Amino acid sequence: MDYQFMHPAEQIVQTINRIYRKQMTTTSGGNLSVKDSDGNIWITPSGIDKGALTPSDICLVKPDGTVEGKYKPSVELPFHKLVYKTRPDIKAVVHAHSPSLVAFSLIRKIPDTAIIPTARLVCGKVGIAGYEVPGSIELGKKIAAELKKGTDVVIMENHGVVTCGNDLFDAFMKFETLERCAKLDITSRLIGKANPLTDEQIELANEKGKVPLGEFIPAEISSKEKDIRTKMCTLIHRAYDQDLFSSTMGTFSERLGDDSFIITPYGKDRKLLEPQDLVRVDHGWREAGKRPSRSAILHKMIYETHPDINAVVVAQPTNILAFGITRTEIDSRTIPESYIKIRNLVRMPYGINISHPEEVAKTISAKSPVILIENDSIIAVGTTLIEAFDALEVVEFTANTIIHGGLIGKIVKITDEEVKTIDKAFGLD
Repeated sequence: MDYQFMHPAEQIVQTINRIYRKQMTTTSGGNLSVKDSDGNIWITPSGIDKGALTPSDICLVKPDGTVEGKYKPSVELPFHKLVYKTRPDIKAVVHAHSPSLVAFSLIRKIPDTAIIPTARLVCGKVGIAGYEVPGSIELGKKIAAELKKGTDVVIMENHGVVTCGNDLFDAFMKFETLERCAKLDITSRLIGKANPLTDEQIELANEKGKVPLGEFIPAEISSKEKDIRTKMCTLIHRAYDQDLFSSTMGTFSERLGDDSFIITPYGKDRKLLEPQDLVRVDHGWREAGKRPSRSAILHKMIYETHPDINAVVVAQPTNILAFGITRTEIDSRTIPESYIKIRNLVRMPYGINISHPEEVAKTISAKSPVILIENDSIIAVGTTLIEAFDALEVVEFTANTIIHGGLIGKIVKITDEEVKTIDKAFGLD
């Protein structure tokens, strides 16, 4: 599904529904707008339930100021209009009250966007605007002053955040990425001290996926491939809804045959992926007209190294990634399920999946099915896609329970003797 073919009112409804369902705003909070090629501003209405909007509820504000629609436009219309006037290149605005970013607005600071490589690349420089009354011209002027500096992202003191883009998905992606970064920053502080990446390390992320792949046109699509594509999309959507993926970060792949696999595409919205969007890679060649995930080479090496591995998942779930950001040790011996699914959790340094993917491929295995790449991601594998997905869910669940358990008392791990009984009972020894 492509935003450029959707009506602005449909874009707004789809995006605000997503923001609301992921609890990144409240029923009455936040507002979105799109400026179309005719200079019209389409904007969310004032005082209407954000969880139940329809395209017919969206207000139209014409260039001459005429308003059309069933409801009054958002009280924040003045700052939206000033944003578009100040920066004609901006075509969409997202304003929301997501919990982690509001937390930063309360302490009047900006989250560290260097703790993961993608945040700075997506959001760029983040500004902060002084407090003013919502809906006031003064608030709009303070936001505009930050936008004039070239930033597209502004935290509003004691209020929320404004993100701007060349379309609504671009603005949403910046908002979602910064909220994830803020959540990672806060979660990391619960267990240790964050270790931000250097400029050189962030730049290394740009090298990921630059290995060229030739193109091929599939002669046919087998029933097996169709089944894989359908089931993979179902799990990708679930991963997004569970906050294991973001709109453009997170990769699934599944082996199709000898030196052939299906993988998520690069830069496509994970929430809206459809079977035809997925990319087939055969013998190092990609399906014509499509760009596979930048980690495709790593997936290929894992399949070549381990004939028993048929699925790979790469994701950035908040709780487990916080352990990689802070370099805090994590032990899977919490409950039997965690130990059985994760076994020996391996930690590897940032960038190794980019500079030496063969080392990652050699390290991951059935006995060590989950690898934590510091400041980057979790890699999980399985004999099936659901097995790899389950390992991802379990490692995030485990990290979550350790963080919360540590806040209320001293954690007691399963003993070595108890581990031996689990190994014997489940054939793991």
